[in-house]
Amino acid sequence: MVATAKKFTPEVMLQAPRRGPATPSPDGKLAIFSQSTYSFDSHSKVNEIGVLDITNGQTLIISKDSKASESTWLGSGYEVVWLKELENGNTSFIIADASQPGKSYTAGTVPGPVSNLKVYTIKPGMVAIAVAGQANPDGTLYSPKDEQKPHSSARIYDSLFVRHWDRYVTNQRSTIFTGVLQKSSPKVTSRPGRYHLMGFQNALAGSKLESPIPPFGGADHFDVGSQGICFVAKDPDVDPAIHTKCNLYFINKEDFMELGSPEPIKLGELRGFDGAATSPVFSPDGNHIAFLKMKTDGYESDKNHIVLIHNFAGLATASEPLASGDGNGSWDRSPRSIAWANDGKALILETEDVGCGCLFRLDLTPPPGPGWKPTKLTSGGNVVAAAPASSDSRLLFISSNSLVDSSTYTIIDPVDPVNARVVSSLTGDGSMFGLSPAQVSSLWWKGANDHSVHAWMVKPSFYKAGEKYPLAYLIHGGPQGAWNDSWSTRWNPCIFAEQGYIVIAPNPTGSTGYGQGFTDASGLSGEVFHTSRAVALGASYGGYMMNWIQGHDLAKKFKALVCHDGVFSLTAQLSTDELYFPVHDLGGPLWKKQDTWEQWDPSRFIGNWNTPMLVIHSELDYRLTMAEGLAAFNVLQMRGVESRFLSFPDENHWVLKPENSRVWHHQVINWINHYVGLPKLLDKEGKDDSEYVKQARRAYPTAVPALGLD
Repeated sequence: MVATAKKFTPEVMLQAPRRGPATPSPDGKLAIFSQSTYSFDSHSKVNEIGVLDITNGQTLIISKDSKASESTWLGSGYEVVWLKELENGNTSFIIADASQPGKSYTAGTVPGPVSNLKVYTIKPGMVAIAVAGQANPDGTLYSPKDEQKPHSSARIYDSLFVRHWDRYVTNQRSTIFTGVLQKSSPKVTSRPGRYHLMGFQNALAGSKLESPIPPFGGADHFDVGSQGICFVAKDPDVDPAIHTKCNLYFINKEDFMELGSPEPIKLGELRGFDGAATSPVFSPDGNHIAFLKMKTDGYESDKNHIVLIHNFAGLATASEPLASGDGNGSWDRSPRSIAWANDGKALILETEDVGCGCLFRLDLTPPPGPGWKPTKLTSGGNVVAAAPASSDSRLLFISSNSLVDSSTYTIIDPVDPVNARVVSSLTGDGSMFGLSPAQVSSLWWKGANDHSVHAWMVKPSFYKAGEKYPLAYLIHGGPQGAWNDSWSTRWNPCIFAEQGYIVIAPNPTGSTGYGQGFTDASGLSGEVFHTSRAVALGASYGGYMMNWIQGHDLAKKFKALVCHDGVFSLTAQLSTDELYFPVHDLGGPLWKKQDTWEQWDPSRFIGNWNTPMLVIHSELDYRLTMAEGLAAFNVLQMRGVESRFLSFPDENHWVLKPENSRVWHHQVINWINHYVGLPKLLDKEGKDDSEYVKQARRAYPTAVPALGLD
């Protein structure tokens, strides 16, 4: 599926198949997944739905429809359903038999875009479905094709959230739509045995609740079960721009065909839990709900606590299974998702742990007592999904990746997790890319306040002991984030390593996955390198650090910097979308904590800016506005510092489009290579990035000043 590459380049990475998590069939013999592949030759993307034979690792593609996505199993056999986006913006539900590829049919079509498909089998031939979509003010499904163009382009707002992430807030709201896929009988149609979509409706109509929560909420914000749906939503009584408070809700839908929905019931209220919530899931018997809840309102990186709702259909009660007397919980890790084991007697947790995304199991029988902690099932790599290996098995089917492997499917036994069986590895443990796990190692040192700080070190595949290599120092975003042993097509350390760099990716205090106390702390990582050929790169909070470093002595240790979507002036953070970020991290709003805001403002030190820097900022970034990048670039130019400004009018806080990402990688790599004496990065036609620069100059002749770098 992936041709062996002589060298891991941006083109190789961006054109390699991107394979999503796989879901096993009820009998555990097959697994279904989606993948996409981009070609720079045709400048187009191909979407595919594949079926993996778990017994022999062979794959069969059952759909090459570029508009198909989100496949899942129906019932107890091999029938599957997926979503297909139509040219007019509508969405069709496509049914096929994975054991008989080549045949499919449409069960129904809804009048607009929907996504995040979830299903629950009510009985044979009847499957409840839930999807997410945008709803108009009257509750109907929004479709761009039906939108009337106004005579005026004016926008008027009377409350916060004028913009969010990469769009202006409109009258449409994210909501959950439900329905039923039901098989027909001979008495109803001449084509019995086919599913038909029935009873499609807005389950949240009239509730004033929004779920999934924008901008990143998806299938992890709701679930569908035997008695209805459960979901998390922002508390409607608080302003979402300055609060993170969420609630758990349940809608009793014993009959998914019944038109209209009861009023949502708020569940799971525990004293002191006023923060964000996510990952609600029904237990296998439908009598309980597990979800994740934070305590602190306004702190999006607070610890996720596990909360259980017992007997919610009767007298519902809530409990925290890992509670402790101090309120911090008996386990110091923060799960990022939660699921039930097949028998309903344990929870399966995906959790960051020391630079990895690991899987844990929390046994609930007997009920957890003081000091009770989950059992670790995986070490290394990054788990992205876990599902039962079959409908009646204790085994788990795990989808994961790592710094050198883009996708691996594995089966483990929670009783004996060491002897895992690899079912399929898309890139052969990295070897398809010329990469190897031997390139990756860990570093530890003492940081601020005597904290032990961890970093990933990635060497070139051609590394030879005794030879000298330039250093690429990567600073992650957040600051409550982490560099993990995980695959990425945006900031992939191996891309830089294969240019000839030793890459250091540190997780200093403030990083996630090392305990909540470490995340809540603040401090600098400390000096860990001594080299005359070093460059530093960072995005978001990492971009803030690039601007901060520019004004301080640390900049003298670097030949060049790369600042992607960084903060130039903290006062400009009043124009961000989710204002709780700066308010929390700086201890309060500007008018109450002006000294703190000024103390940590990079723009105070622009008189010291002298290190060459590439500034990148895109126009749809409403988290850190375009003016921040322009201000930094303007200062550099006015001071006569070698600098370049790269911008994309159609990208947000991230550069996601393959053609744009290709330019991004060439510009970034050739910028830093120039200053450490490495050769230019060439594309597969043997061209460097000069052609991209020439094209940009022809379109925007003053936007990319000539500095002799192309």
